[in-house]
Order: sequence, then C-alpha cells, then structure tokens
Amino acid sequence: MAILITSPFNRKARLWVNGRKGLFEHIRSKLEPGISVIWFHCSSLGEFEQGRPVIEKIRDIFPGRKILLTFYSPSGYEIRKNYSGADYIFYLPLDTRRNAAKFMNIVKPEAVFFIKYDYWFHFLSWLKKMNIKIYLISGIFRPGQVFFKWYGKWFREILRTFHHLFVQDNESAELLKSIGFENVTVCGDTRFDRVYEIGQKAAEFPLIRSFIDGKTVLIAGSTWPPDEDILIRFINENKLPVKFIIAPHEIHERGIIRLQESIQRKTLRYTSINESEIKDAEVLIIDTIGILSSVYQYGSVAYIGGGFGKGIHNILEAAAFGLPIIFGPNFKKFHEANELIKLNGAFPIENFNDFIRIINTFINNHQTFTSAGDNARKYVQNNLGATSIITKFVRSYL
Repeated sequence: MAILITSPFNRKARLWVNGRKGLFEHIRSKLEPGISVIWFHCSSLGEFEQGRPVIEKIRDIFPGRKILLTFYSPSGYEIRKNYSGADYIFYLPLDTRRNAAKFMNIVKPEAVFFIKYDYWFHFLSWLKKMNIKIYLISGIFRPGQVFFKWYGKWFREILRTFHHLFVQDNESAELLKSIGFENVTVCGDTRFDRVYEIGQKAAEFPLIRSFIDGKTVLIAGSTWPPDEDILIRFINENKLPVKFIIAPHEIHERGIIRLQESIQRKTLRYTSINESEIKDAEVLIIDTIGILSSVYQYGSVAYIGGGFGKGIHNILEAAAFGLPIIFGPNFKKFHEANELIKLNGAFPIENFNDFIRIINTFINNHQTFTSAGDNARKYVQNNLGATSIITKFVRSYL
C-alpha cells in the first residue's frame, strides 16, 4: 500500500508498480513451452552480484537449461534487465497465494536459488508443495533475527522449505544448528569469486589512465552527501599531489552539480570528458553506472560510501585490486569490513579529523600504505571458492 501511495511521487516506487503491470501475460509470452528452467531470485543489485558467479557456472555446466532471473527491486531489475547470462529476466510478482500458484504453473522450475535472503512465504511454500529443490546462496544469519526468537516458529518453517542452505560463516551455521537445521554448508561468500573475476577481466579506460597521469589516486565509490562533505573539504584544503575520482551512489543531476559547485579544483565529468584538458584536472566525477568495479584498478586508496547512513557499500571490489579502504562508522553488520579492519586492510572513521589522520599516515609511511593494500588483496584471494562448493553440491541434483 505504501508503494502504491507513493508511486506518483517516487520514481523507484513507480518503477516497482509499473514493472508488474501485465507481468503474467509478459512471462507467459516469453517462456517457451516444455523447456527446463532453473530459477534464480535476487532482491536487488547487490544480491545479483552475489548470485552471478553461480548463475554463470550453472549455465556453463548445463547449457541445455534456461536461466530465469527475477528481481524484487527496481534498482536491480532496471540495471540488469539486459543481462546476457540469463534467458529470461522479470520482476518477481507480489507474494500472494494466487500469484505464487500462477507463477509456478507458468514457469515450472526444475530448481530454484534464492540469493542471501528475500524469504517469500507463498513462493517458497508452493515450491515445497511441488517438491522442487530450493537452495539458499550466501546466506548470513545473526542472533537478533526473528528465526532465533522464541516467537519465531512460523518463520523457521519458512526456512524449512529449503533443500540446502549455503551460508557465509560458521556463526550462521551454528545458529541454524541451534534451531535444528543440519542441511547447512559453510562455503563463504560468492562475492569474493565475483570481485576476483572482475579484477582478472577489468575493462580498460584509457581516458581515466590519462587523467591519473601516474599520480596517487583516491577513489571514492558509492558516496552519499555526508561522505562527500568530508571529501569536498579535504579536496579543497589539502595541498597533496593527489587526484580524486568520485562515483556517487546516485547520479542525479542535482547531486552531480552540487559536487561540481562545491569543489574548488578543476573538475571533470566522465560523460563529458575532454581529452585536451584531462591531465590538468584534479577531480573526475563518474556520472554513469556500471564501471566503478573496474575503475578501482586505477586507485591507490579507496573510500567507500554509506558508512554515515544505513551502512557501507561494497568494499570487496576495491579490496580485490589491493586498495587500502576507508569508510564511515556504520560498518558493524558487515562481516568483511570487520575482518579487514582486524587485518589492517580497512580503516573506519568517525569524522573529518579521522579521515585526515589516516590519509596522512598513508602519505608519510609508504610501508603502512603498501601493507594495507596487500592485506586487502590477500583477504579476497584467501576467501575464493564458494561458487565451486555450491555448484559441485547441486550438480548431482540437476
């Protein structure tokens, strides 16, 4: 109801509503009759990136099957609706008994993978009723979740619809075992496989290489205004020979203009980059989507946004390229952030003074800088392999 009410005024809500209009007719018109379908469901873009290595591995192993991919959120669907690794890409219908039954009768999946979470009761119940195996990929569980509360019996029954749960860490496995689940495998996070692959196949950007011109580069990825306030002040006040690449989380024109007008150094936008003046620029704003994960290859140090809001964004993409990482204070629920802090590969800040202190440490102590980057890279490399564990297990059931 909230989404429907806000849809006339909110673009994301409007996409959510409009994307589901005529959805069943659209699905029925696209699916070929009698085909064998493997269904992957992701809540949004981050979950897609976790599921992507498994999707592509399953596609390689079983080229005769069709891959169906669904998203709950427009921020995933709108960006990946043309993803070539899936044969069919749709929004997930609203989770009602009627919709679930209708969807299953059209799709008739052979197996289903839910990525990390999004435990939709009616869909999972219908899959269980049809005796279709459901797998959870990169699951992560914490003591505060409803599954582990005294009143969580009904929610635990939802988890019992899964044939097998692949979780990221031992704590998750122990929590599940404490409520009677034995069908659990600790395999780590498939995102490590994904970011490592990106690092091996990163696209080249000659104009960005010309921009950095061999200088030290701070790349600020997925930033929000509170992150940018710190960065803007540092850019305007520091005298260090450093170049900056800023990739805001949301690339609305108003936000880009705010950045340009606030920064007192020569600033260029990636989409209107001018080769004749690029080497003289000191700040490059990435005002397009889809390239940040490869742009990290040009960095010396990374600042990851979101830590002054709901939580930090993806830090593993930067870690895969061996960049020391800085982020704001809201990182506690992110396992990889806590691990990298312990390994001296990542450094949290509370304010501008913390930021300056860490940057000065890097500038004045090259060994600290190099060691931090090496620690971040090794952390990614030491956590590879989740995709292989998952696909090896499910292969015997497909």
